[in-house]
Amino acid sequence: MLSYSDSATGVRSDQLVGFFVGWPNRPTSERHLDILLGSEAVALAIDDGVVVGYATAISDGVLAAFIPLLEVLPAYQHRGIATELVRRLLVRLEHLYMVDVCCDADLEPFYRRLGFRTLDRGMGLRFRENI
Repeated sequence: MLSYSDSATGVRSDQLVGFFVGWPNRPTSERHLDILLGSEAVALAIDDGVVVGYATAISDGVLAAFIPLLEVLPAYQHRGIATELVRRLLVRLEHLYMVDVCCDADLEPFYRRLGFRTLDRGMGLRFRENI
């Protein structure tokens, strides 16, 4: 039975298998758990004790937040799980002035349906080979 949680407390690294699909250097499950626990806000989709989707947000708690990660395991995609994960984050962050996300162009329609709009510019820098 699929359920949702807004906390990573109690999640174990062995419940975080199969994520970071297509990443050239995937974080370990232990590092993934650190990411979830260190985020300002998380939303998890859990099926039979296994995390099948997650979204994270980092924030200053006053003005702005950023959603750096959203992923649903391939076998669980196209079921509305990603939409629900982002919706849950946005509810928790609705007191802020802005919530930004950086995504590939093919994902823009997904975020647009959730109320996001394309900004003029954005840039990024990736520092490390191994995480």
